[in-house]
Amino acid sequence: MKTSDFYYDLPKELIAQDPLTDRASSRLLHLDRNTGEVKDDTFKNIGNYLKEGDVLVINNTKVIPARLLGQKKDTAAGIEFLLLTRKTDTDWEVLVKPGRKVKAGTVVVFGDGILEAEVLEKKDEGRHIVRFRFDGIFEEILDSLGEMPLPPYIHHKLKDKNRYQTVYAKYDGSAAAPTAGLHFTQELMEELKAKGIIFAPVTLHVGLGTFRPVKVDNVTEHHMHSEYYVVPEETAETVNRAKKEGRRVICVGTTSCRTVEAASEENGTLRASSAWTDIFIYPGYRFKVMDALITNFHLPESTLVMLVAAFCGKENILNAYEHAVRQKYRFFSFGDSMLIE
Repeated sequence: MKTSDFYYDLPKELIAQDPLTDRASSRLLHLDRNTGEVKDDTFKNIGNYLKEGDVLVINNTKVIPARLLGQKKDTAAGIEFLLLTRKTDTDWEVLVKPGRKVKAGTVVVFGDGILEAEVLEKKDEGRHIVRFRFDGIFEEILDSLGEMPLPPYIHHKLKDKNRYQTVYAKYDGSAAAPTAGLHFTQELMEELKAKGIIFAPVTLHVGLGTFRPVKVDNVTEHHMHSEYYVVPEETAETVNRAKKEGRRVICVGTTSCRTVEAASEENGTLRASSAWTDIFIYPGYRFKVMDALITNFHLPESTLVMLVAAFCGKENILNAYEHAVRQKYRFFSFGDSMLIE
């Protein structure tokens, strides 16, 4: 299975640069994974495709303002940090640009010295372990100095930080938003709950894997970086009860999908647990929990395209994407949505 098998041609003008004023007014492409049939709709009509008793698994991670712009203390050369994983109160794994100019012992200064970081260890692929030095509360300093870590294909500056958060974001820790959830509003969620739809939260802190392209020709040789997840007891009970009673479990986003699939037994029983996962889902994978998926449109040749292809078939997803291009859907993080069932 080749990475190039998951390529599709996307005009650059279809990459959404800004979020819509109304989250729920994004378009919705419905894909029947059995027939390959597609239908154009609007996300605010998502309830028309859902049934009483359906369980929507949502990822309640919260994006931190993880992008820090600073200078090397000795030369004032510009350095960018992307915070990935917190190791201790002061130590983080970060992605550094340009990484080749930064070695162990380098000190980087942010915000006129309000925050300093010393590089402890240089790892691969631009990753470094750093120790921050500061007075006060790190989160407050980060909130004042940091920027939201928008993906590299978004070139516009985000006017409102909250638009790169889901309305149900709760636990700090992500370097990227679980973007399928960006289409939900509080009003839409209440409307769905009134219809008997059940929301079941999990947490997966989105990390380096989101930013890392597939660089190998053979898909099976790609390695995913680990991400931390939590499946609460109540969510496990809700999902297991639904599966036992024949009700659907619908994942909102690929991160929710990866969480429940990583935390489930072979028989489909979801475990209440917290752990690290590097699960990589590509065609040939047998889904144990997920019955349907709400997702965005993903980058060509990405692990996320491979995941949705595993669920609905490579030919079906590429045909659906071709339809979306013809119909001028908006793509990627701030783009439109799909429901695959």
